[in-house]
Amino acid sequence: MRGPRRDSRARVNERIRTREVRVIDETGEQLGIMPPQQAVALARQRGLDLVEVAATATPPVCRITDYGKYQYNEQKRQRQARQHQKTIEIKEIKFRPKVSEHDYQFKKKHIERFLHDGDKVKATIFFRGREMAHPEIGRRILERLVQELAEAAIIETAPRMEGNQMHALLGPRAARKGAES
Repeated sequence: MRGPRRDSRARVNERIRTREVRVIDETGEQLGIMPPQQAVALARQRGLDLVEVAATATPPVCRITDYGKYQYNEQKRQRQARQHQKTIEIKEIKFRPKVSEHDYQFKKKHIERFLHDGDKVKATIFFRGREMAHPEIGRRILERLVQELAEAAIIETAPRMEGNQMHALLGPRAARKGAES
């Protein structure tokens, strides 16, 4: 059997099981510290619920409010917070050891655009067959790429070999993003 489940929802009314709580009424005024039974009775007189809003405080802070309204406002606040988050994607650009100069420049421009947009870039070089005997060719390509993108990117992971591939992870340089925004 599992242990007690931690519920992410706030505790309400009789579920608040501490010795005393700090109570705030529906207008935002502090009513002081009192036993939870007394606070629940006060909330019921007003036709509302006692909702624990800060469980980690000492004593826990509870608000007299409508629980349904409280839940709605919490969900709304979480949605707003998610909207303002920037998700950083990792874009992958693949090279071959025998990449032509035009292809290299073309792919480098893509990497610059991805970095400018705030995404990370994983530059990968694929080796096949006898190309595996010369990983230094791939390392030179990645080092050249890192050197040419020095003002736009920072190296998060240095070039390293994994199986038949060599990777380097590049992240956007923070100073550049802040200067243009």
